[in-house]
Amino acid sequence: MAFLKGTKLNSILFGKCPVCQNESMYKQSNPYILSQTLDMHERCAHCNTKYKIEPSFFYGAMYVSYPVGIMFASIAFAITYFFIGATLVNTFLAIVGTMIVFLPIIMRLSRNIWINFFMTYDKTKDQLADS
Repeated sequence: MAFLKGTKLNSILFGKCPVCQNESMYKQSNPYILSQTLDMHERCAHCNTKYKIEPSFFYGAMYVSYPVGIMFASIAFAITYFFIGATLVNTFLAIVGTMIVFLPIIMRLSRNIWINFFMTYDKTKDQLADS
């Protein structure tokens, strides 16, 4: 996915540093290790960007998690109701199951989107990291 380098989409989808996009912001790459889902590095090892701009910075990600969750629920609804042809009860159960299974991913995506509202890719910091 080298063609995404330098875009916000790269940082959001893969949890990369929003400034240099060389390092993962998370200590554990697997979001399903639930005790470490939201454990983040304090700073980027390449460009020294501080991820937590201020105390409680990521509380704002809660506002992002709602539409992200709605997107996952809508996709689950469309697949189960329209494509599979399940009943409304089974569709509801599929939505609940989807939300439970994808909760760690939704939480990380929300954080990634939130931090990318406030930080942008800086090619000079990316090049400093390479040298």
